[in-house]
Amino acid sequence: MSKLVVFGATGYAGGRITAEALRRGHAVVGVARKAEGLPAEVEARTGSLHDEGFIADVVKGADVVVVATPSRADEQDRRLLDALPALTEAARANGARLSFVGGAASLLVAEGGPRLLDTPDFPDTYKLEATSHADVLDALRELPADVDWFYVSPAAEFGAWNAGERTGSFRLGGDVLLADEEGNSRISGDDLAIAFVDEIEEPRHSRARFTVAY
Repeated sequence: MSKLVVFGATGYAGGRITAEALRRGHAVVGVARKAEGLPAEVEARTGSLHDEGFIADVVKGADVVVVATPSRADEQDRRLLDALPALTEAARANGARLSFVGGAASLLVAEGGPRLLDTPDFPDTYKLEATSHADVLDALRELPADVDWFYVSPAAEFGAWNAGERTGSFRLGGDVLLADEEGNSRISGDDLAIAFVDEIEEPRHSRARFTVAY
């Protein structure tokens, strides 16, 4: 059994990862701005990713740190990227593995590129969030070798608006967007969570990004 600290535990991805981890018998500390709605088995903590002291305290004893929060700037113009140094130090101090739920936009549309984010039809509405997620991935790749991490990019169609079903059947890829024979790139929240917790239990992607899709 591992101890997970899940930032964003009440969100769409974080909530499903929390539920999957509990289902498999792991201990979960759920971190959110408001702890209402977390399962009774979760140790609920409220706090900010931008509070270094809070991060150091809440990560104590953790085996894995899960970050499933938006990457764009908050009302005080602080991005997820700005919290990475404190997360890194807390993970290093506890020998914990860092893990992130990222976005699909930094995936390549084909071997050799371009990124989905850089294609002409990518919606301007999502570019700020997508770029912020991509910046986190770039920063992770620059971390010293003594910090282990993994970053999961869901399929392009992933979110509460397309929750889907739990199937337990999906494909894993690397840096290239996965799509089915009809060109659809989809994954349900529950199946993303299965793949995420699988990686926690049986690490196969050390210091790497991988993607999950049907």
